Amino acid sequence: MLVADFSRVLAGPLASMTLADLGARVVKVERPGAGDDTRHWGPPFSATGATYFESVNRNKESVELDLADPEDLALARELALRADVLVENFKPGGLEKLGLGYEALAEENPGLVYASISGFGSTGGRDLPGYDFIVQALGGLMSITGHPDTVPGGGPVKAGVALVDVLTAKDATIGILAALTERARTGRGRRVEVNLLSSLQGALANQAQAYLGAGVTPGRMGNDHPSIVPYQLLATADAPLAVAAGNDGQFARLCEAIGAPELAADPRFATNKARVAHRGELVPLLEAGLAAASAEVWQDKLAGLGIPCGRVAGIGEGLDYAESLGLEPTIEVRDRSGAAVGRQVRHPITWTPPLPPRTQAPPELGADTADVVRWLRE
Repeated sequence: MLVADFSRVLAGPLASMTLADLGARVVKVERPGAGDDTRHWGPPFSATGATYFESVNRNKESVELDLADPEDLALARELALRADVLVENFKPGGLEKLGLGYEALAEENPGLVYASISGFGSTGGRDLPGYDFIVQALGGLMSITGHPDTVPGGGPVKAGVALVDVLTAKDATIGILAALTERARTGRGRRVEVNLLSSLQGALANQAQAYLGAGVTPGRMGNDHPSIVPYQLLATADAPLAVAAGNDGQFARLCEAIGAPELAADPRFATNKARVAHRGELVPLLEAGLAAASAEVWQDKLAGLGIPCGRVAGIGEGLDYAESLGLEPTIEVRDRSGAAVGRQVRHPITWTPPLPPRTQAPPELGADTADVVRWLRE
């Protein structure tokens, strides 16, 4: 399967990298001399380039084409006409002006699956620039992320990663794979459209439904859960511990473990509904018991009792933890000569029987231009 990747930055490149990880040949079209914007987004830089770019561009070929140049534009069109999938995140209408829109290409390549990614769709929001941070604000995510205004440090906070871009990439990949499945039956491709705002709102899940179904406008609760208690960070002797007692049995075992079994029988705390209503009374009592030991000690003890919990770890610690569980969270990537040049987080799906991982490092700008151009001219 051939993917023509006309996207840049994060959502589009992550979608096309996912297809590359799954076995597709992905040809990334980049601006001559500059390439994808994220090639220059740093620090940090690894020994081979900007880590931002590297995170979403492995297993691809890079070809430099100037779409303002008629000859290069003709090559880009030829690539699109040979492709099974085209991924783009130009401003809505941008590729249409170049003769690379879906309708024009589908006339000659009816099996093409054409995936368009935008910030706010191709109708009323077509002229709005799509930035993850802005969508987190406008879409409602920041209104439920962070601490209430009434506590020190309160206020809206963005997620620590460009989460909306990542969610949109996954939605785009799902749409592409569904369209390819239909194409296998009908022989026809179709256009797949996703946008950051819709992907965010589709991921608000219970929080959005609280508003739509019950008229409840969720607010910022820090690390607390609006519907479950305790499901939050709790103080211990040295560091916070994430505790998620999702049912009455887990809560009773937690109370027993901290030396306060009477809490589980207290009418204020005996059911989850009661615990939510009396959150402010319960949390100090739990933290009083947890103050007897460190977060690490409590993690080992509570996990042994079947109570979901965990210390707040750094990214490196999280990867180490996954490794300790046998999840093999990273892969070693190699350059064109086969030399190992670094490690990346692997594609998260595991298959049985296993599929061999693809481990080609992200390409240097224009590394494949000569080969791809020669092929397109054949």
